[in-house]
Amino acid sequence: MRGKRPLFALMLSISPVCFAVAQPSMGPPAVGVVRAERMPIIETNEFLGRIQAINRVSLVARVTAYLDQRLFTEGSEVKQGDLLYKLESAPFEADVLAKQAALAQVDALLQFANVSLTRQQQLLNTPAGQRSNYDSALSQQRSEAAQLLAAQANLRTSKINLDYTEIHAPIAGRISRTAVTEGNVVGPTTGTLATIVSQDPMYVVFPVPTPALLDLRQRYAAHGGFNAVRVKVRLPNGKIYAQDGKLDYVDPTISTNTDTVLARAEIPNPFAPDGTRELIDGEFVQVLMQGLTPIEVLGVPRAAILSDQQGDYVYKVAAGDKAERMPVKLGQSTPSMAAIVSGLEVGDMVISQGIQRVRPGMTVAPGPASPQPKTAP
Repeated sequence: MRGKRPLFALMLSISPVCFAVAQPSMGPPAVGVVRAERMPIIETNEFLGRIQAINRVSLVARVTAYLDQRLFTEGSEVKQGDLLYKLESAPFEADVLAKQAALAQVDALLQFANVSLTRQQQLLNTPAGQRSNYDSALSQQRSEAAQLLAAQANLRTSKINLDYTEIHAPIAGRISRTAVTEGNVVGPTTGTLATIVSQDPMYVVFPVPTPALLDLRQRYAAHGGFNAVRVKVRLPNGKIYAQDGKLDYVDPTISTNTDTVLARAEIPNPFAPDGTRELIDGEFVQVLMQGLTPIEVLGVPRAAILSDQQGDYVYKVAAGDKAERMPVKLGQSTPSMAAIVSGLEVGDMVISQGIQRVRPGMTVAPGPASPQPKTAP
């Protein structure tokens, strides 16, 4: 059409302008840096362990009789001395009465033997006395005295068997379900009727590798040994148990199969607000051994630590704001702070923010890193 320019001519006329626009120049990347400083840290070692009841009792019938009553709720906690089972007692009561009668009979015979012995002893000094009669009376008296002791022992045994018809709790703790119900005959060969496991306190047992054990022994020997260590427990749901434990035993023998030593700590297990106890016998937990006294270490934020096949390293800001890769060796650390054993000096500036844009030898624009949120040690 007349008076209008073609579209492709218009595009050609403006394209030189587009190519003439200058590209902005890229400066060094901005990064956040922190200074490596000495700071206090609680040394922590972590192991796998299990909760174990301190006391465990299997209830077994001591006499053979019918099981009359079960007087506890399965799975509940019982107190020491609580009556748990009652066995049929009538036969044992009758046996006690029979043994009491036998004892009374023997006691009467002994009294008569004592009188006879006294009479023969008096006659022995007269013409009517005979030595043989005295010796016979003495023998009879001693025989009746021995039979009295036997009758007393039989009566005591019968009373003990009568007491065994009532099964009481020897310890306080949580009781299992009953293995035998009412109406069955039970006895010493029946096996376990129920089991009681103590609840408070509990043990936590955990194997410690031999190198770690030697390191712990060297580290805490001068600070009181067991008394310098606090034991905490992480429950299976990840929660840190509120009560602290105390290390009280280490096996004197190293396991040849695993090259570990079994350690044990005692930890309270009181009732929670909901009326339950958090630690359960046989529960699988993680054990944290912590020193009571903080130590000073050279630390940097955990975010400054990088790792590859060559090991752990950080980027240090060197002269001329150059990023320099520094291999480091880590010590005891926390989720927010890493302890540096070697590789850095006090005052070194390391990059903790914007680190993903940094390469070795690159010039950076360092600035103070923003504060990290506070976390528990």
